[in-house]
Amino acid sequence: MRTILIDQDLLMLEILEDMLQEIEGVQVIGKFTNPHQGLIEIIRVQPDIVFLDIEMSEISGLDLAKEIKETFPDMNIVFVSTYKQYAVWASKLQITDYLVKPYRGEALNETIISLRSRRGSMKTTLARQMVCCFKKLQFKYYGRNSEVIDVKWRTPSSRALFAFLIHHHGHFIRKDALLEHFWAGEEVKDGYSKLYSTIYQIRKTLKSVGFNITITNSKSSYRLELNDVLLDIEEWEQGIEEFPFVNEGTISKHKEICNLYNGDYLEEENYLWAENKKSRMRIQWSHYLKKVAKYYLSTENYSEAIILYLQIQEALPFKEESYFVLMQLYDSFGDRYSVEAQYSLLKDMLHKEYCSEPNEMVQKWYQSWKSRRAREEYKVEDLVHSK
Repeated sequence: MRTILIDQDLLMLEILEDMLQEIEGVQVIGKFTNPHQGLIEIIRVQPDIVFLDIEMSEISGLDLAKEIKETFPDMNIVFVSTYKQYAVWASKLQITDYLVKPYRGEALNETIISLRSRRGSMKTTLARQMVCCFKKLQFKYYGRNSEVIDVKWRTPSSRALFAFLIHHHGHFIRKDALLEHFWAGEEVKDGYSKLYSTIYQIRKTLKSVGFNITITNSKSSYRLELNDVLLDIEEWEQGIEEFPFVNEGTISKHKEICNLYNGDYLEEENYLWAENKKSRMRIQWSHYLKKVAKYYLSTENYSEAIILYLQIQEALPFKEESYFVLMQLYDSFGDRYSVEAQYSLLKDMLHKEYCSEPNEMVQKWYQSWKSRRAREEYKVEDLVHSK
């Protein structure tokens, strides 16, 4: 069971991680003191369990849980807190469990046992079959209870050829072109033998996972048909086209569309033929996220805007805009340390990549912000001394 931990108390975060690592079958895949970064990772990897602190300064754990539940209604969330009074809220939000600090090994074990039982009873009958190409090639059941299928490819060639056919699905691809692409150094006879063997292996793999994907064989070509199987990149592109405007009525759908893009097109596969599409989709994705983020800014939902701009920054780290927007957003929360961190990251990036400094507007804003912070701190200190 894959877990993510979010707690601004670093000591308690380390303690919980150590205790969970002692439980067989539990894997801590991420731990965060910054709740915004934690939420980004939750959206990206969709863990089985989230252990979430309630008392956090930047955003309440209750509000963060609402955000998670809106996007992933069936995600298991375990509240952690020093106090017991939040248990009522846990029930209202349909939180899986509630742990009180300091943690007791017995209580934590009972929570994991309960979660395993809950997970075993979850059904995927309403989910649809989907081939995923964002980040890496994988198969899953897509629905309320998404489940990734463990696929055993017999050879790297069968996986690569299947990805190539998916890339061109619905179109005939000439066999001699496939030979030139995958077996260029082989004798023609040997190349065709390996092609036929690899197509056979792909068909066996598709049959083993029960996906209704067919590969049609003509005299000189192959064509892959998805039939009723979904393709994540097409669902994402169709969603953007179907919902061109972001407003109160469509924002839940846009959050679903955003969550489909959990990494660049086949980024972990390193296929050279996928590079053009990967670059095009990354640019399209960044423009789309900015549009959704603009809606959140207009409605003063700054926490959601931060999440999106952190994603934009991760994908496009050499663009100055995301750093400056995040500085202003963190300032709206009074998060001084994150403002300074973003400015420092921006300076380091510009110096390393372009041997330059932040532009004049950003520098003026930062200096003005520092002066304002100094005045505010002086007033507080003066007030304390006067008492």
